[in-house]
Amino acid sequence: MQLVIPNLRHLRVFLEVADCRSISQAAPRVFLSQPAITQAIAKVEKMLGTELFERHTDGMYPTAAGKVWYNRIQRCIDYIEQGARDALRNSPARTQSAQTNILPMLTTTQLRALIAVTEAENFSIASRNLGISQSSLHRAARELEQLLEVRLFEKTSTGISTTKAAKALARAAKLGFSEIHQGYFEISALQFREVGKIVVGSMPLARTSILPNVINRFAKEHPDVGINIVDAPYNDLLHHLRHGDIDFLIGALRFPTPVDDIVQEQLLAPPLAIVARRGHPLEYEQNLDLKTLAQYPWVVPRSGAPTRTYFDTLFSENGIPIPTGLVETSSQILIRELLLGSDRLTLISSHQIEHERALGLLRVIPFALSHTRRPIGITMRRNWQATPTQKAFLDMLREAAQNYADL
Repeated sequence: MQLVIPNLRHLRVFLEVADCRSISQAAPRVFLSQPAITQAIAKVEKMLGTELFERHTDGMYPTAAGKVWYNRIQRCIDYIEQGARDALRNSPARTQSAQTNILPMLTTTQLRALIAVTEAENFSIASRNLGISQSSLHRAARELEQLLEVRLFEKTSTGISTTKAAKALARAAKLGFSEIHQGYFEISALQFREVGKIVVGSMPLARTSILPNVINRFAKEHPDVGINIVDAPYNDLLHHLRHGDIDFLIGALRFPTPVDDIVQEQLLAPPLAIVARRGHPLEYEQNLDLKTLAQYPWVVPRSGAPTRTYFDTLFSENGIPIPTGLVETSSQILIRELLLGSDRLTLISSHQIEHERALGLLRVIPFALSHTRRPIGITMRRNWQATPTQKAFLDMLREAAQNYADL
């Protein structure tokens, strides 16, 4: 089932009824009639496939599913309200009280339009992505701009660019909508019908070791939950994590932490090694020095990756020019094939080549490297709340990492 993000007003209605424990008391606070509130709640309950309230003589009390939904919807609204405040922060046209008054007027349609245009930077592409007409998208986007009294879109020679205010609100809306999906998955699990997917951003240091084993084990225990693995450079993965497109990252950690709104959890720290093909001229060479290593071609990660930083400093700090003619890639498959077909060397975490070493394809070159342990772990948004299913996946990762560290 494709979850449709409900009308924000209906979500606010749910929160008010839960707080008041009464439809009649909530009605004047949300400026809706009691029948309209009843209809709104029924619509959300139908979408979720469960009742959200128990009706008693002394009031309406959230069910177990209702408590889960309340938590997620409150987090959703908090994200969106903070995003709106950030967007309006530098607006001279809006006083603090005026900002507060417009927040309940934001609609799901307007925010979906904002997200689509922000991501596509083109109204035509955004309308196709949403499956609506371009005129409808224009109308929703412009209504939002008029409501906020802040410029959100600017025409460029290549399409549309979005302002800082637009990006702030779009990111907050995506995080808010992500909370709604999390709530739906949690409620489904309460009803013993697991649905949805876990989206994992994967970096090289995790792809060839603990992650495959965890995925296979998790899939056996949770066959109805999809797992989407996103392979990309770290900066791209971090961007999508912070915008709610990815649940968490697994791979090499960064120090210092690049932004304040993420947290890192170390799982293990295997050492780096210099690796080459079997039969390489340096395979059994004794008393190797950096000058000799610098004479060989290398395949290394792109600039900015921690392993690449160590590679550069390995030579520069010892007064030796960094080797030229480097091939830069993070693709495990490409690295392996380049090594097998040449005398190239690479610097890589030792556990990444366990399979190739067991098959006799690659060898570790006998050169001692100091202070090269690379912390591998989980990166999450600071305020992220995992569902029970996501927690199960994370616990399996922790267990697998501990088993590996004990070897």
